Amino acid sequence: MNKQVIKRVIMLFSLTIAGILPAMAQQNIQFTQYIFNSLSVNPAYAGYKEQWFAQMALRSQWTGINGAPKTGQFSIDGLLDPETKRMGIGLQITADKLGPQSSVSAYANYAYRLQLDAEDTKRLSFGIGVGITNYGLDGAMLKPVDGEDQQLPVGQISSYIPDARFGVYYYEPKFYVGASLMDLFSGDKSNNIFKWDANATENLKRKRHLYLMAGMLTDLSEDVKFRPSLLMKEDFKGPTSVDLSGMFIFSEKIWFGASYRTGLNLWKKDYEKDLNLTKVNSISGIVQFYVTEKLRIGYSYDHMLNKLSSVQSGSHEITLGLTFPRKGSRLLSPRFF
Repeated sequence: MNKQVIKRVIMLFSLTIAGILPAMAQQNIQFTQYIFNSLSVNPAYAGYKEQWFAQMALRSQWTGINGAPKTGQFSIDGLLDPETKRMGIGLQITADKLGPQSSVSAYANYAYRLQLDAEDTKRLSFGIGVGITNYGLDGAMLKPVDGEDQQLPVGQISSYIPDARFGVYYYEPKFYVGASLMDLFSGDKSNNIFKWDANATENLKRKRHLYLMAGMLTDLSEDVKFRPSLLMKEDFKGPTSVDLSGMFIFSEKIWFGASYRTGLNLWKKDYEKDLNLTKVNSISGIVQFYVTEKLRIGYSYDHMLNKLSSVQSGSHEITLGLTFPRKGSRLLSPRFF
């Protein structure tokens, strides 16, 4: 299977899932440091590192604003068959809090990895994830103008919603590209997370999301590498969100770089009617340091470039990654993606 065939497969996949998506949604949880572990945006990434790898991420967004998003995530993934390296698995647990809203989700991910060359440096993976999310809403935290507002829930309500996701991921030592469709069970007009009022048409809903990702690696010198990457997030209701990142890697131990997040108008959407919204979002500084060969720590800071910058103090994100190498194992090429 050559590169042209691979590109056609990925393009066909992207067009197919784009064609079945509805034109309404909200953006999912985002992590600036997805570049260190892409399992959070693509189930086909499971097993990519070909070693068991665990990561914890903690994110505090828009610090200084009461009720601003706070997110925690734990994931672990590796290979089921370390000899043939065809099957990757992973577990991902996420907790998120936004004002009166909360969610806790757990996903099991499986990836089937096709070997594309004799040296085993190129693989094409197809992944699927299945899970369940517990959504919560605390009505006591809502402060209506009318104290007798019947449209609001009384007290704490919650709902369990099953879900699935699908992705494709191709990589070689200095290049990768992937696409994924999240929230496969969403998109139905009747798919409310909460139904405290059967007559309400604006109850909370989930919608499908499309992610496209790509990146490459280039050698600047013997000890310095540069890794640019792109992540596009599409919810088909608001602006298309794009993360452009660049990381310098020094002696394969210290990563230092930045990311720029902005919105794009790829086509005309309903939200734009009579609105003049800025598309500029934020710029981020990112650093990752290998404390040991097995342990690494990452930190990022997001600075808002829009009007939110005057009412909050940015977003902080910390990650801890731990590798569990198999005894006697040897990677054919280091993992930079």
